[in-house]
Amino acid sequence: MDPLLARIRSDLEDHADPDIRASSQRFFKEEIRCYGMKTATAKVIAKACWTEVKGRPKEDVYALCEELFSSGYLEESFIASYFTEHLGTFEKGDLLIFRRWIDTYITNWAACDTFCNHTVGDFIDRYPECTRELKAWTQSKNRWMRRAAAVSLIVPAKRGKFLDEALAIAALLLTDTDDMVQKGYGWLLKEASREHPEEVFGFIMENKKAMPRTALRYAIEKLPKDMKAEAMKKDW
Repeated sequence: MDPLLARIRSDLEDHADPDIRASSQRFFKEEIRCYGMKTATAKVIAKACWTEVKGRPKEDVYALCEELFSSGYLEESFIASYFTEHLGTFEKGDLLIFRRWIDTYITNWAACDTFCNHTVGDFIDRYPECTRELKAWTQSKNRWMRRAAAVSLIVPAKRGKFLDEALAIAALLLTDTDDMVQKGYGWLLKEASREHPEEVFGFIMENKKAMPRTALRYAIEKLPKDMKAEAMKKDW
């Protein structure tokens, strides 16, 4: 075993709290594996190891991240996500690796969002033409791939970027029956509405008859009160 991986796991075990481990399950519908600690604690461990990680070749860092993701432990996925986010030396081919990690190892919303909001979002910011890959993810049988298609644009959308792509992904996911996917694209629309309220409102009004109420409630959260009221009307 990589000595650094052994040290990370030893540090996680040292900080594990049985009470937090027991209470963490209430945030998830599916069973999760976790050591039991606040997210900030896992981040401190990741940050402490980063000085050693950042000097390694990217291939070695990705191999370490694969080991962390494959364990199934939530905190290890957070640390892997911290490493990939801070490494930042992306090449186009990396998206194939990211897709495989999501499809193979991600099993809950927290791991999905932590990795996709930042690492995949930063990648898309650098290679905007790769949004076509996100659109392909909307057709996956894996609920976390479909959620990833939406939440990977959260941070850029908050800055006003990728409006057309955000609306296209929301349209592709519009009638998805999975609540985790509905919340994901609803969240994306909410963040896009910060800079583009009229455009997002128009999309909602055009599609609200088909849009699940879960997605709708998320999508309108940042809209002005009058737009919210209009969007919530069952006027068909």
